[in-house]
Amino acid sequence: MSAADLSELGKKLDALESGLDTAQLDLNALEAFRVQSLGRKGEVTELLKSLKELSLEDRRAVGPRVQALKTKFEDSIARRRAELETAADAASLQNIDLDLSLPASAPPRGRLHPLTQTLQEISRILSLMGFSWAEGPLVETERHNFEALNIPEHHAARDLQDTFYLQDIPLLLRTHTSPVQIRTMESQQPPLRVICPGRVFRHEAVDATHSAVFHQIEGLAVDKGISFADLKGTLETFLKKVFGPRTKTRFLPSYYPFTEPSADVYASCIFCSGSGCPICKQSGWIEIMGAGMVHPNVFKAVGYDPELWSGFAFGMGVERIAILRLGVPDMRLFFSNDLRFLKQFDENLV
Repeated sequence: MSAADLSELGKKLDALESGLDTAQLDLNALEAFRVQSLGRKGEVTELLKSLKELSLEDRRAVGPRVQALKTKFEDSIARRRAELETAADAASLQNIDLDLSLPASAPPRGRLHPLTQTLQEISRILSLMGFSWAEGPLVETERHNFEALNIPEHHAARDLQDTFYLQDIPLLLRTHTSPVQIRTMESQQPPLRVICPGRVFRHEAVDATHSAVFHQIEGLAVDKGISFADLKGTLETFLKKVFGPRTKTRFLPSYYPFTEPSADVYASCIFCSGSGCPICKQSGWIEIMGAGMVHPNVFKAVGYDPELWSGFAFGMGVERIAILRLGVPDMRLFFSNDLRFLKQFDENLV
């Protein structure tokens, strides 16, 4: 490239640079200048493309200035666009009858899921009765889920719980929260009082009253001299706090491998006050939970002396309590994530 050509190119670059100042008057002019200079066929773009046709010496002389001009244009255009847009927004606000000092509209208030609310209320009541919170893993060993609970291999009681086993691994998804009781007794010495809430898993067909995934909360008390009378007094007090002071309870003999004696605990129907209705099948009673005195074999499995220590245990389904308290006809509604359903239950109502 001759000296004259280089001089002509320099003048062209000077003209482009001077054009930047006049193009920053408004957004339309700024955009037109951007397209004219930096667009696909813009002048600066074409100059950059033409550099490959120059000799190495000429590229070294011209290339840095062209590249610097491109960078300057990009930065200046972006900065000026931001300034013009801010000014335009401020000007538009001047024409709007709007008091910016007023507080903004509050966003929708979130709420806890009704199952979480129910679980927290149950936990609150039991905590006032001296029970502390304990948790354990969702994936359990057969020992903690069955054997330490007096359910050895081939025991008929295992057929009562359709279990999810992990393939090729001697582990399973816990079928109840009783393994947490075992883990707690293994790590602590009595006396103790704990509640064990959480999700459990059973291979069951999903319908209005059953689910493959549901929630339980179990309680355990171990001390010297605990009797069945202590169990009855605890659960009667608890059920009156949950369903109301007029709630009556009754205990019917039952069977659970980890308690002896065992009982099914019923509460007087909260819908008919015990007079009989379709919900309680005209009996006046609704089954709430299972309970009993801890079996001596369970104490032996965790290293407790059954001659020295005694205790009681109980367990209930959180969904069942929520259904009764809230009048929900189908437990599947709890898992549908339908906001129309969930918004019905304010935390003060559960």
